[in-house]
Parts: sequence; C-alpha cells; structure tokens
Amino acid sequence: MDASSREHRLLHGPVLPVLSRLALPNILAMVATAAVSIAETVYVGSLGRDPLAAMALVFPLVMLMQTFSAGAMGGGISSAIARALGRGDVEAAQSLARHAVAIAVVAGLSFMVLFLVGGDALYRLLGARDGVLEQAHRYAAVFFGGIVFTWLANSLVSVIRGTGNMHVPSLTLVAAAALQITLGAAFGLGLGPFPRWGMAGVALGQTIAFGAATVWLLVYLAHPQRRVRLSREGWRFRADRFREILRVGLVACLSPLQTILCVLVLTGLVARLGTDALAGYGIGARLELLAIPIAFGVGVATLPMVGMAIGKGNVARARRVAWVGGALSAALVGTMGLVAAVWPQLWSTAFTSQPAVLESTASYLRNAGPAYAFMGLGLTMYFASQGAGKVLGPVLAMTLRLIVVAAGGAWLLSRGAPASSYFALAGVAMVAYGAGAALAVAITRWGPAARQPAT
Repeated sequence: MDASSREHRLLHGPVLPVLSRLALPNILAMVATAAVSIAETVYVGSLGRDPLAAMALVFPLVMLMQTFSAGAMGGGISSAIARALGRGDVEAAQSLARHAVAIAVVAGLSFMVLFLVGGDALYRLLGARDGVLEQAHRYAAVFFGGIVFTWLANSLVSVIRGTGNMHVPSLTLVAAAALQITLGAAFGLGLGPFPRWGMAGVALGQTIAFGAATVWLLVYLAHPQRRVRLSREGWRFRADRFREILRVGLVACLSPLQTILCVLVLTGLVARLGTDALAGYGIGARLELLAIPIAFGVGVATLPMVGMAIGKGNVARARRVAWVGGALSAALVGTMGLVAAVWPQLWSTAFTSQPAVLESTASYLRNAGPAYAFMGLGLTMYFASQGAGKVLGPVLAMTLRLIVVAAGGAWLLSRGAPASSYFALAGVAMVAYGAGAALAVAITRWGPAARQPAT
C-alpha cells in the first residue's frame, strides 16, 4: 500500500478494522521485546547470583531508557509527524523527522555521560556493594556507552509510525530482539567461538542489535520514494519544530517515571510482610509484562490515526479513535486479568510450587486482576492523547495512581494490614489511573469542531 492510500485509510477507513490491523504488528513487536527480558534473565541467572542481582538493579534504568525513547519522546515524534501529514504538510513532516534525529542524538549522548560519570554512585545508593557493584558497572558501561543507538532506533521507528506504517517498525523491532537474544547469549555465556564476557557481553548484544536497527532504518528513510524521508539536504533546525515534538514528549516522560515509582513503593510495602508475600507479588505483577505490550500495541496504533485526524481538523473522528482504542485495549487486557483472577494457578504454577507463595500470588491476582481493564484503558488513552498533542491529563492520571499507592500504602502500613489489602490497593490504583485518563480525554479540548463528518 502506497503512502497516500495508507493516509486515506487512516483518515477515512472504518475505525475498528483499521485500528486492529495497525495494532497487531505492534503487539507482536512488543511481545518480542518482552521476550528479550525473559531470555536475558534466564542466561544472566546462569552467570551467578551477583550478575542476577546486578541485572535486577540496572534493569529499571534500562526500561526507563526504552520507555523514554519509544513511548514518551517517541510518542511526541509520531504525534507531530502525523498531525503534519493530516494537514497535508509533507515538508513539515520531513523537517520534524530531522529534528527527531537531533533530539535522539542529544538525549542519547546526555544520558550516556550522566550514567557513565554518575552511575556507580547511583548503584551504591540503591544498595550495590562489592561483586554486585562490579557486575552492574560492567553491564552499564557497555549499555550506556551505546545508549545513543537505542534512542536513535526508537526515534526512527516513531518517525515511521507517525506515517501510519506499522509493519516496518514492528519487523525491525522483532529482528532486533532476535539479534539481541542471540548475541547477548553468545557474548555473555561464551557460546561457540565467542569468549565469555559475562555481563558486558549481555549488554553488547543489545548495543549491536540497536546499532544494526539504526543503520537499517536510516537506509530505509533515505530512499527517495518515502513519503517522509531523511535526505542530506534541509538540515536547518528551527525552534518551533523542536517545540512541536518536545511539548508532548517531555510531558509524556513524566508517566514512565511515575510508573517506576509506583512499582518501587508497592514493592517496598509488600517486602515488609515477608518473603512469601514479596515472592507472590513479584510473580503476580510479572503478568503485567504480558499485559502492557497489548495496551502499548493498541495505544501506538491510535496515535497516528488521532494525529492525522487532528491535523485534518476532524476532532470527532480523533475522539472516536481514542474511545474505540480504549475499549479494545480494556477488553483485551481486562480479559487476561479476569482469567488470571478466576484461575490464578494457570499463571503461578509456571514459576513456583511452594504453597505459601502460590497463595500469595493468587491473592494478588484475585485483587488486582479485575482492574487490569482500567490499566489497558489508561495506557491507550495516554497514547491517543499524545496523538492529539494533549497528553497532560493522562500524565496527571498516573500521578493520581502514584498518590493512591503512596497514601493508601501509608495508611495500611499504620494499621498493620495484611498482604491482601496491599494487593487490593494495587487494583484500586489501576482503576483510579484508567478512570482518570478517560475523564481527562473526555473533558480536554482537542481542537475546533470537525470540518468534515466523522467516519
């Protein structure tokens, strides 16, 4: 399908079928990305206890870089390009693509310097000592040394997604995930002719995989027939182009930060209740690793559809896309949560056979599982709002979730509440997030009345 036909379909095609076709490749790509985390945990575990502890320490920072570059700033890039194409301004879209590359390079280099210079101090602050600190340093030195490739690859993927093309980004990310798993194991464990580089080798696998993805995406976008292309000409930077991306991307970055804080606060509260409760919570919460890619895939699919409709002036269609996407995401993720709540053993027995841990996992899933629909709804509203360039409301909804977790957790702690109460709190916080994000979309002005009827 050529670019003009694709844009016509996004602007005028039936919402649910178009959205479903866009979401499926995204979901597959995100599942492949989640598989990388699972695979790396397996072979890092074979390196020993210190490397496994070091990975647990550094992993939140790795995920933060991914969510910053792919979901937050990436959403700002896709949104700006989609709105420009909706207005029919291809020149602006190409200019925004060049500005996106500049943002990725600056952000990647900035985080590289930050973590290479101050990383060890941060790991000590988080509790790393001796062998764990050494292993964290070895992994982080390679990963953050090449973090600019992660930023560039995810930013270029976002440029292409902004045009409504989901297949090229998804295939690229699946290929990068396969390459990362293969090279990470080979370099980390010393498979075949490769030396055993341990944690540095695991990180090198990701650096090479995203470096290769960056090269491929640059070649793809340089082709003269691309609707939005990166050529050697026109590299003049304008403040208004940077503002168009950053006004959405920077605000959106607050959401993953708050998500990590929610996880840290809940983990700290449950850890006070003993090893069984913490292990059960960890197994139950791990189901979100499979649920989030579904919501992410649907949400990213809404982004160019909403953005192009807003650029075209068809606010009614943009809102319809948001609500249909939110309902689809809530149904898919909610079904997963309900199945886990009714039959928790389908998930928990894959990780443990200890009765106390199984009971704790079941308690978490029964309390939090029914609220998964709201988590799916909230994440999709977040991406749809990025498409409209109005992301503050869903970000504040995540703030509400953090407040519910922190305030509710403090109250439960003061009353000596059991683990089930904290698990219920996790579910209540998800409901607050999803309902808050939906309310924000409902009351936020997305633009003037539509100049054409919604389709």
